[in-house]
Amino acid sequence: MSTPPSLSRSDVAKLLAEPSAENRAEAARKVGAYFSSDSLKGPERELAEDIFRAFVLDAEVRVRKALAETLKDNPDLPADVARSLASDVNEVALPIIEYSAVLKDEDLLKIIGSADSDRQIAVAKRAEVSSDIADALADSGNEDVVSTLVGNEGAQIKDTTFERVLKTYAGSDAVKTPLAHRQKLPLAVAERLVSLVTENLRDHLVTHHELSPSVATDLLLESRERATVSLLSPGKAALDVLVLVDQLYVHGRLTPTLIIRALCMGDTTFFEAALAKRAGISAANAWKLVHDKGDLGLPRLFEKAGMPKALQHVGRIGVSIADEMSLTSGDDRNLFRKIMIERVLTQIDQDLDTENLDYLIGKLGRKSN
Repeated sequence: MSTPPSLSRSDVAKLLAEPSAENRAEAARKVGAYFSSDSLKGPERELAEDIFRAFVLDAEVRVRKALAETLKDNPDLPADVARSLASDVNEVALPIIEYSAVLKDEDLLKIIGSADSDRQIAVAKRAEVSSDIADALADSGNEDVVSTLVGNEGAQIKDTTFERVLKTYAGSDAVKTPLAHRQKLPLAVAERLVSLVTENLRDHLVTHHELSPSVATDLLLESRERATVSLLSPGKAALDVLVLVDQLYVHGRLTPTLIIRALCMGDTTFFEAALAKRAGISAANAWKLVHDKGDLGLPRLFEKAGMPKALQHVGRIGVSIADEMSLTSGDDRNLFRKIMIERVLTQIDQDLDTENLDYLIGKLGRKSN
């Protein structure tokens, strides 16, 4: 990398003569660029830092802005200079606030406390945002700030913060859209997000497509259940699944068809936890009843959990496949789904579409009503 231009004798002469704002801004850029090149050592570096301290007091915004733009991503910028620039007018401050690693959390908290939305957004855009800073931004009360925060993959956001954001901004597409596109979300937050999106879908179907509310609700439930089950990817921690089951139960979304749909996709952990929740028993006891080799455990558990009798045979088939695969194929969801459909079709209804699991579950659910 070439060395940035340093101050020439001509530059110095211009500054010492009658320096215009334009000359001072150019000088600020040159000193800043040379400082960033790591070419300055000892006394030269100290001199450059003193020049910075003089420039931050310059009356012309363009001079201070030139300095900020040049030094915004320099990790060796003196902290006092960084703080001075960050407290300047927005034209000067925003590049430093967004990019400077010299600013610490205590500095950022003060900036957030200023209630200036442009500055808060600049904090939310930083390459790394700590969980404490994320909390403060989430409580800013500003939709644009929160939208920027949740869209930043470099932001460390606690589960409780996600939940608070979703509760506060449940009606905001500006927040929900970037939230939905995050690479990773807590399972319970993702499910809640699914429910909010599908509720909007129902309203849209009724309003724009002349569907009756009952038909739209059926489509909504199926869409929601498919989306919820898709969240249950292999490797999800059992605790996350339990939190999800609790949330679904509290909000009346832990339906029999959702439970069977999860089982058909190979998620026995969710199946067992869901039955335990609906039956009001421990997960350990539910596991014993589910995997009972006799004829009593699963039927009694289904009865206690208020599960339709028509779905009981599907449950038994799914548990049987899960037990077999635990010894042979491990957690292969695609294989589980294929075997599940084949066996259900063989034992229950030869006329069902072999490629359409959603139709299969929907038909079984309607039979159970």
